[in-house]
Amino acid sequence: MKIDRLFGITIFLINHSRVSAKVLSERFEVSLRTIQRDIDTLCQAGIPIVSAYGSGGGYEILDSFKMERQVAGQIDYSFIITALRGLASAYPNPMAEATLEKIISLSPKQGSDLQVFLDFSVLKEGRDTDPKLKMLEKAIESKCLVFFEYTNSENLISEPNVEPIALTYKWYAWYLLGYSLVKEDYRLYKLLRMRNIQLTDRKISHEHDSADMIFERNENNDSRNYLDIRLFCKAEAKMQTIEYLNGVIEAEQENGDFVMKLHLPENEQFWFGTLLSLGNLVQIIEPESLKDRLCTKCKEILKLYPNL
Repeated sequence: MKIDRLFGITIFLINHSRVSAKVLSERFEVSLRTIQRDIDTLCQAGIPIVSAYGSGGGYEILDSFKMERQVAGQIDYSFIITALRGLASAYPNPMAEATLEKIISLSPKQGSDLQVFLDFSVLKEGRDTDPKLKMLEKAIESKCLVFFEYTNSENLISEPNVEPIALTYKWYAWYLLGYSLVKEDYRLYKLLRMRNIQLTDRKISHEHDSADMIFERNENNDSRNYLDIRLFCKAEAKMQTIEYLNGVIEAEQENGDFVMKLHLPENEQFWFGTLLSLGNLVQIIEPESLKDRLCTKCKEILKLYPNL
């Protein structure tokens, strides 16, 4: 409905700075002309939207504008409570629990009508995950440098000095987003590879953009090497390969066997370990370098059991 779209555009503009008409049209799945008409309608309704032209142009709402009425309905509260409960299941922070209690108290149905539940308690696995998270959270809040011993994916050890910015969970692990004073660039550090974390008394010396802006830039400038892989897979491996390798099925035979295409970071261990675990259910078609790597690893494993 148009009224829902108008409300959605208003909220989107409040939560973002300048937004182009193209972004709005893609977001709300309407034409550019419809977005222009919607903006005119909102302006006529008294919402102070200004337009800017040129390469960085778009629409934005004046900072002085505030929505004073209650705009959250029961569905909105359900989504908020679901998200907060998921966060609380993964992130050991009393403030998250307190926020959840506040939102539940405001919800008309006290959160009793939830239909989706997010359980991220697996994120807390590992004996030292919680202490590391608390220590790094303290460093981020106090804007103090941290240093630690770090082992990268190639087993090289370093001791970076880092300005901590944010914590994130992605790729099945916790990471610290930080600015490396040695590399003079932003890096993601996996918590599992961090040892002897120490907070310093030195305050960060750089002005950093928001974490979401840094994440967006880094995703657009991914410098990792990728492999284009093709696998021949047995039918019984279908669910595992879809779940853990997230490839595209290129062709499928009548008996259920299939060929899968993958595009994966070369030095990530998770997908390589998955290939090993699938054993004779998958066969590498290409590249040859991956065949050699897998065979070498299998031979190294067999050397451990010479009597078999």
